[in-house]
Amino acid sequence: MAQLTRPVTPSGPRQPAATAERPRRARLLRLPHAGGAGKQHNGGPVAYVFLIVATLVSLFPLYWTVVAASHTDTDIVTPPTPLLPGSHLIENLKIVWDQVDMTTALINSTIVAGCVAFSTVLFATLAGFAFAKLDFRGRNALLTVVVATMTIPPQLTVIPLYQIITNVGWVGHIQSVILPSLVAAFGVFFMRQFLAEALPVELVEAARMDGANSMRIIWHVVFPIARPAMAVLGMLVFVQSWNDFFWPFIALNQQNPTVQVALAGLGSGDHTIDHAVVVTGALVATLPLLLVFAVLGRQIVGGITAGAVKS
Repeated sequence: MAQLTRPVTPSGPRQPAATAERPRRARLLRLPHAGGAGKQHNGGPVAYVFLIVATLVSLFPLYWTVVAASHTDTDIVTPPTPLLPGSHLIENLKIVWDQVDMTTALINSTIVAGCVAFSTVLFATLAGFAFAKLDFRGRNALLTVVVATMTIPPQLTVIPLYQIITNVGWVGHIQSVILPSLVAAFGVFFMRQFLAEALPVELVEAARMDGANSMRIIWHVVFPIARPAMAVLGMLVFVQSWNDFFWPFIALNQQNPTVQVALAGLGSGDHTIDHAVVVTGALVATLPLLLVFAVLGRQIVGGITAGAVKS
């Protein structure tokens, strides 16, 4: 009589094959699709050459400013134009400080640009949060009015502003330059667009359900999320305020100038202009901006990158 045998379950011998198959499948899943967004491309020689040329072209004006500031006016205007630094930089710097009060101008420009940048970032963030996430009557109409103010030429506001600062006795004082620029419509629109995408409504509602008031939501929710855009806006406003010439030239004078107003009084002689001294003053006015960008540029770029990555 034949003996019946139970078939052996082949689970034991097949398990190593299945185990060996898993890493292969995982490798296949990690392979990027051809032409996909996650694929990294190495730059070739042409790309590096293009970047090097673009960098040199961008840096050449700054280099030539240093060269011109280290030569005399005769060296600059007489062909051929010098392309290597000279030995008159210290002499030109002394002339700059003798002709205008550059120390006061640098201090005033730092105060004006810092106050305008800080106030613009603060008020623009608050207004941008209100326009982006708060529901109130007339929100869209009011935002349209704010954006429409960017189309008004600044020349139209010069006479009313000058009459106001004259009546309050602010002519020649830096507050006449700071107060009219405490907030800008561009900053409000910029922060509104950023917060509309970066700040989820559910996050604000969850904070309210936890008992947080408006100020606490702004401090602990809005400001941390808006930090990258605030850094970019602050840099843009600081540079714009530092380089502003039109209104400070009208409201201030050479006794209490900003940097741009002080530069207007440089290099003027008996029917001649000392171009080397003017370029030296421009170099002095540019160095603080380069210093600010060197200190804060990495944080700004890092903040933009952090704000662009989604978890």
